Amino acid sequence: FYEPFRNYPAPIFAIPGNHDSFVVPNTPEGEEPLAIFQRNFCAQKFGITAEARSLHRTGMLQPGVYFTLDAPFVRIIGLFSNALEDPGVISNLDGKWPTVSNVQIDFLRAQLKKIKAESYKGAVLLATHHPPFSYSPPATGGGTGGNHGSSTVMLQQIDKVCHDEGVYPHAFLAAHAHNYQRYTRIVEFGGKEIDVPFIVCGDGGHNVNPLVRASRGQPAQEPNAGTDVGYLEGRHRPSWAKQLLLEKYDDQNYGYLRVHVDKEELKIGFHQVGVRT
Repeated sequence: FYEPFRNYPAPIFAIPGNHDSFVVPNTPEGEEPLAIFQRNFCAQKFGITAEARSLHRTGMLQPGVYFTLDAPFVRIIGLFSNALEDPGVISNLDGKWPTVSNVQIDFLRAQLKKIKAESYKGAVLLATHHPPFSYSPPATGGGTGGNHGSSTVMLQQIDKVCHDEGVYPHAFLAAHAHNYQRYTRIVEFGGKEIDVPFIVCGDGGHNVNPLVRASRGQPAQEPNAGTDVGYLEGRHRPSWAKQLLLEKYDDQNYGYLRVHVDKEELKIGFHQVGVRT
């Protein structure tokens, strides 16, 4: 981590993913991935960590593995979607993961209440490692989906809190799937219809995986831009979610997002970095 960012002068905030929290057998005490993550991103004071070695970049002082970051014109709520390969999990509300607490749902609710009480005028971004939506073709589409699927139950729980509190994010950012996918979710919220970008950007360097793969003699039929993929929400789709469109994707290039926010607009752009060979 420190080597590619050795000359980057700005602060770096992070939410852990599954590889930052999954513990393999015989891991020494104190060397669990989440402990290392917290040592480097949630330190009590600035200092050079053991992982940085001779690279003189200090660890960060964010308050925990989930947090709210206030910046000019934007408020970012980052949630930790836990250690599973799939799906993402932020609570035990469905009863399937009893060892996961509900503290993050309570935290999200409190942050949304605060946004509403303050009549906050800036952009609100929600971020998790696991994506709420990740493309897979319908049963008749041929081939199989990419390397990671949708976390619809996690989104269902987030949706409920947002609907209860009357606050919905302007955009939802995620990673995990090793490609770029941009969705538009059209929802009726607060008495009006709004378009919410759901963006997956997980091709920052580890790998780039195709969106669709051939399977059992079925060719990989990739979708067209603007394809309606409402079936990804399945039975978890709330009545106020009207449509889900896959607007764009890139499953060939490494890349990253650049987010620009000012008092008038929020722009989220994907920037390619070289063609995969």
